[in-house]
Amino acid sequence: MDTVLLLPRLLVPVRPRLQVLEQMAVVLEGETIKAVLPRSEAIATYQDAGRIELPEHVLLPGFINMHTHSAMSLLRGYADDLNLQVWLNEHIWPIEKAFVGPDFVHDGTRLAIAEMLRGGTTFFNDLYFFPEVTAAAAVEAGIRACIGLPVIDVPTAWAGDENDYIDKGLRVSESWQNEPLLNTAFSPHAPYSVGDDALRRIAKISTERDLRVHMHVLESGWEVDESIRQHGKPTLERLHDVGLLNERLLAVHMTQLNGTDLTALAGADVNVIHCPESNLKLGNGICEVGKLHDHGVNLALGTDSAASNNDLDLLAESRTAALLAKGYSADPCVMNAFQALEMLTINAAKALGMSNQLGSIEAGKLADLCAVRLDSLHTTPMYDVVSHLIYTVSSQQVSHVWVGGRMLIQDGGFLHLDVDEIIDKAKYWEQKITAQARAARSKEYNLHE
Repeated sequence: MDTVLLLPRLLVPVRPRLQVLEQMAVVLEGETIKAVLPRSEAIATYQDAGRIELPEHVLLPGFINMHTHSAMSLLRGYADDLNLQVWLNEHIWPIEKAFVGPDFVHDGTRLAIAEMLRGGTTFFNDLYFFPEVTAAAAVEAGIRACIGLPVIDVPTAWAGDENDYIDKGLRVSESWQNEPLLNTAFSPHAPYSVGDDALRRIAKISTERDLRVHMHVLESGWEVDESIRQHGKPTLERLHDVGLLNERLLAVHMTQLNGTDLTALAGADVNVIHCPESNLKLGNGICEVGKLHDHGVNLALGTDSAASNNDLDLLAESRTAALLAKGYSADPCVMNAFQALEMLTINAAKALGMSNQLGSIEAGKLADLCAVRLDSLHTTPMYDVVSHLIYTVSSQQVSHVWVGGRMLIQDGGFLHLDVDEIIDKAKYWEQKITAQARAARSKEYNLHE
């Protein structure tokens, strides 16, 4: 088993908290971190080990993107400046009905993976159709993923009804259960698009198999009203009644909270996934992360899809999250830079139930890491590296990425992905989707003549 020493200028291990270390080495052995030692001691102890000098870099845990629809990278910029229901019902769902299949999901997921890796993301938590294709693309690329098993109350190219979605999802979960890069979660789309019987069945499976449940929750004001109209009760009360309000729930967005909700979330140990840029772009409101943090709720970050963000840049997302929290609360102390970094790393690992394996640089954990170059104009001078990471650094400064000790990005270049091929495939879909959109507009125009 090969041993490699990583020798960065600075090390931010995340755990212990608030530490920034100099003259340190991280010892990789196979897929794990064997030790974190002073540089001189590591070199003396592991004289035959390979060495990777990172003289102008900070070494960090790999970032974890806690909410993606990766294949939707092929719809980046397709429908912008629209409210959520118009965006979904009149644009996204119709174009998905026309094009989504295994090839679309494969090519879109590879595009998303390349973008995420280049920005330091080593794990993504996905929710999309044809999850078996997403799983295969992730393993092929060498990135870690939690594969969402979608459930929705309308037929799609992947499944016919709610029970069909669940049955197919179980087969996908079982087929990938021995793959070390993957785990799975059930992903009912939203409370308004999945019925009570299906939610109860998902809750039972989640409990029996210890699976996470990844779900859009309280994303818009419309959803709040719709829950009362459809079910006669608020969303979180309904989720409690069907057995989903617990520590396995990854509740995405959460922009429509009241005081009772905060207490319920904290009491049930629910994990909240904050997607500030998507929420801002769709005008859905703002997740009150300051209040959630004060109540002890675990908070992590996701980008959402490139169709509603429009990128998968977690460093940019963390900056938006920190600044938005300060502006919304009128308190500059809300969500400091280190707390924002925790949302990208250890908090996300906790949400996944993997904080003993991921999210910090500690001996025995998986070697999912990224290095960021600091010798650029806009990161000079530097007095506080964590502040720079959140408020200054660009994702293009990510220079190296490792997943399970395997280097995937070196000096900003891909070692195992054919980026030219990925871009060519994306352009192919751009041409197909553009032609479809033009034909639809032409038909609509003719009908109105």
